[in-house]
Amino acid sequence: MSFEVHIAPNKAGERAGDVYELTDAASTVRAEVWPQWGFNCLRWQLRQDDGRWADVLFTMPDWESNPVPTRSGHPILFPFPGRLRDGKLPFEGGTYQLALTDNTKQHAIHGFTPRNPWRVVEWNGGPDSAYVTGEFTLSKDFPEALPTWPSDFTLTVTYRLRRDALRVEATVTNLGDKPLPFGLGYHPYFRLPGVTDADVGGHVLQANMGELWEAESNLPTGNRVPVPDALDFREPKPVGAVQLDHVFTAPPEAAPRVSGLSQLAVLSHPDAAGCVQFLVGAGFRNLVLFTPAHRHAIAIEPYTCSADASNLAARGVPSNWLTVPVGGRWSEPVEYRWVPGEL
Repeated sequence: MSFEVHIAPNKAGERAGDVYELTDAASTVRAEVWPQWGFNCLRWQLRQDDGRWADVLFTMPDWESNPVPTRSGHPILFPFPGRLRDGKLPFEGGTYQLALTDNTKQHAIHGFTPRNPWRVVEWNGGPDSAYVTGEFTLSKDFPEALPTWPSDFTLTVTYRLRRDALRVEATVTNLGDKPLPFGLGYHPYFRLPGVTDADVGGHVLQANMGELWEAESNLPTGNRVPVPDALDFREPKPVGAVQLDHVFTAPPEAAPRVSGLSQLAVLSHPDAAGCVQFLVGAGFRNLVLFTPAHRHAIAIEPYTCSADASNLAARGVPSNWLTVPVGGRWSEPVEYRWVPGEL
């Protein structure tokens, strides 16, 4: 099996540009990456027995006319995932003020990368996979935000498609003359092939997370509490009618390992043609579970840190907030693995 990259112009909303399709030569699996909308891998699809494409990643039906960057596909959240209280970033004795971008206009949310265009720097196909690599450099791609963050940076992300997996490889490079604080998160939406239910509640979730970040108004208080029964997915169970918008943490040290990565979660369904394993590098120790209001999909979101992690860290709360020294780099992978049939 060989893999290829096809490039074609496309448009969503007011932004037009090249869209990169990763696929195998037999056209049995494909992924679709939109650099102009935050380097979002908008679609990951499998060819079904009847010849139709089936989505693994969920895309809103109105994407072309209303491309909200964090409601479809695989949004990339950097240099902070989730909300940042009052849009304030405390760091090394100073405070940086960010734009208030959440729906209440009281807090900043999800960083700079999901709403802005990226640059594609490399792509290729090979015998086992195809990939496309994008870059986002703050001083080049969103220079007006440079005064609001302590250091300039480049985030480099590679999407790598194999027959049975979509792998996301990230590297953070500090380009500035100060340490670079950051958190990285992904916000992918899933609905499994073969499922015809209108509601995502029939999907079965297993999540290896032992604690919950206690929250008020979607911001963590700083307390980590045991996962309540209604939100405890350590043993597989249907999502059901529960409304999810929670940040979990404390994965077990003995979490199952697959190809050197820790398994944070598994999503399945009795009618699905397979399941998805969520595999992460050691830097991803938090997991957001979110059911959007339409409930056609579930977001299962690997985060390196909690929401509002910088403010928690400033209070002395361990939040997995990270720092890259001047001239330094940080790298970690995440992999979504498709397993046909039963595990």
